[in-house]
Amino acid sequence: MTGSPTPVLVASDLDRTLIYSAAALGLTGPDAQAPRLLCVEVYGHKPLSYLTETAAALLATLAAARGACFVPATTRTREQYGRIHLPGPAPRFAVCANGGHLLVDGESDPDWQRTVAARLADECAPLDEVRAHLLRMADASWLLKERTAEDLFAYLVVDRERLPETWVKDLVGWAEGRGWTVSLQGRKVYAVPKPLTKSAAVREAARRAGADRVVAAGDSLLDADLLLAADRGWRPGHGELADAGWAAPHVTALEERGAAAGEEIVRAFLGEVADAAGAR
Repeated sequence: MTGSPTPVLVASDLDRTLIYSAAALGLTGPDAQAPRLLCVEVYGHKPLSYLTETAAALLATLAAARGACFVPATTRTREQYGRIHLPGPAPRFAVCANGGHLLVDGESDPDWQRTVAARLADECAPLDEVRAHLLRMADASWLLKERTAEDLFAYLVVDRERLPETWVKDLVGWAEGRGWTVSLQGRKVYAVPKPLTKSAAVREAARRAGADRVVAAGDSLLDADLLLAADRGWRPGHGELADAGWAAPHVTALEERGAAAGEEIVRAFLGEVADAAGAR
């Protein structure tokens, strides 16, 4: 009688990787041939995020697979993540706030919180300093909102058409020497401490799950570290990484964009799990 197989840890970004807003779905064919969609998030009493029913069925299979440990890995806060209801059983682990919180059975792990807090205190400038600089350098003509997330990082919501071309580049240079990274994603400018990474939290989840192989997917610059740390990865044909032509030898750059890319990513995940099971 054999024991439980060593799981493949499957770590995936959510927004614009697995789930999509109406604007990001990328439906290009005739309306009559559009895929059926499943709403997985409601905000302000309105549907917000979707995946195709095909992707939903594949994801439910993945989440329940005996040889897989599915881990959502998102920049969303815990509250924002809590609005999402993915198909299949609830994941044992989830990564929120870009690695600031490792959820275990839905609760933030206190040991991980202490580990993150110690690294941030030792390795980078405090959030208050960075937030003050963001507000000082922003202009009311293009700044729509400013927020902090979980007291870990900051972001601005901006009018992209009015945002000066050199502003983000200048901010990158300022933040670099203070141990922070800057990323422009859609209408949001993120300032995130360098030690705050999805890959670190996923590595801890893999240790706890007993997984010796990690596969991952993501679309933004904040996902690059996760993809580089994985044994194999995928990025969709849209997003910051695609726009920048970002590549790595073990990361597949998909041609599909929008929700169709989401389907292909889950198919690839299932293929990895099946291959690992067949190799045992």
